[in-house]
Amino acid sequence: MNDDFDELLSQATKAQSSSHSPYSRFRVGAALQSDDGKIFTGCNIESSSYGLTICAERVALYKAVSEGVRSFRRMLIVTDAQDFCPPCGACRQVIWDFAKNLEIILVNGERQQKRQNITDLYPEAFGDNFLAGRG
Repeated sequence: MNDDFDELLSQATKAQSSSHSPYSRFRVGAALQSDDGKIFTGCNIESSSYGLTICAERVALYKAVSEGVRSFRRMLIVTDAQDFCPPCGACRQVIWDFAKNLEIILVNGERQQKRQNITDLYPEAFGDNFLAGRG
């Protein structure tokens, strides 16, 4: 494919192998591609205090933002599950805040793919337009 799918899948799968998921045993890897083609990866990292756990999607996005990148093209999310696993609600909100037109590519354990846009996954999203003094 000419959209870098193979490279995104390779990097997301490598990130998935670094998952720290001793409690759920649900390993997730993400690869986020910026508009200039750079790829940032993340894996889920669990804490014994479950509320402190962070998802692969947010790890990848926070890594990119921490390096000054603010413009993104697509994110590939890979799991070993039979079904496609979309981002959780917290990840959808953070993705929306930074990438309102992001293509999301979900890849299951059979390496099948499903493509959506964040607007499909997060309709009527809360954004900065609702904050005082904005919009």
